[in-house]
Amino acid sequence: MIRKPLVAGNWKMNKTVEQARLLVAEMIPDLQGMSGVDRVLCPPFTSLLSISAMLAGTDIGLGAQNMYWEVSGAYTGEISPQMVAEFCRFVIIGHSERRKYFSETDETVNRKIKTALEISITPIVCVGETLAENEAGQTAEVVTRQLKQGLAGFSLEQGRQLVIAYEPVWAIGTGRAATAPGANSVLAEVIRPTLAGLFSSQVAQSIRILYGGSVTPSNAAELFAQPEIDGGLVGGASLKAGDFIKIVKSAV
Repeated sequence: MIRKPLVAGNWKMNKTVEQARLLVAEMIPDLQGMSGVDRVLCPPFTSLLSISAMLAGTDIGLGAQNMYWEVSGAYTGEISPQMVAEFCRFVIIGHSERRKYFSETDETVNRKIKTALEISITPIVCVGETLAENEAGQTAEVVTRQLKQGLAGFSLEQGRQLVIAYEPVWAIGTGRAATAPGANSVLAEVIRPTLAGLFSSQVAQSIRILYGGSVTPSNAAELFAQPEIDGGLVGGASLKAGDFIKIVKSAV
């Protein structure tokens, strides 16, 4: 099954609104002309309104980095799905930094995915093991658990709407990316078979699975050439227009 590549830039907690505008203005001319790959920018919440206006009329997608599962209410400091849906077609859910620093669990990830799907936002669901878990040979166990608990209770049709991002925690922001064959083997031997068990083989083959963790212009082509890797969730390199553009070109 042919899956259209997707490359998303996760800016994390970087860029003021003005800095974000300057970065996007530098990216748009090159990104707008690319076909054969979905491009998504995920700036901080403060920049969503401004960047949404800049991307109007283009086919470049906009994503949020997180959201709460309740539609509204007394949840000081949170961002509701409706607020995200005003501007975004995508939302990153369950990133390892959210799990590590903000105590997110597979259960809360599940609730956020459910709400995102209900209001037609495409969730980019992150899974991945820590260095200790990797060295202990627990990659398959950890990733399988995250998928089974995070995606529990969803229908086949909901499964088709998912994007999965495999991000080994030990590779995020460290400059130590997983090898292309190593990442591909996790997708081929763990993630896609688990998705087949949760949904069906056909649905599993339709779901795009991205790789994230120290993706750079120098390693992107090798990563994206792997048969199971359908693009990337890019961190630091997405903060540099030239680097991000080169990475997206590698996925075309």
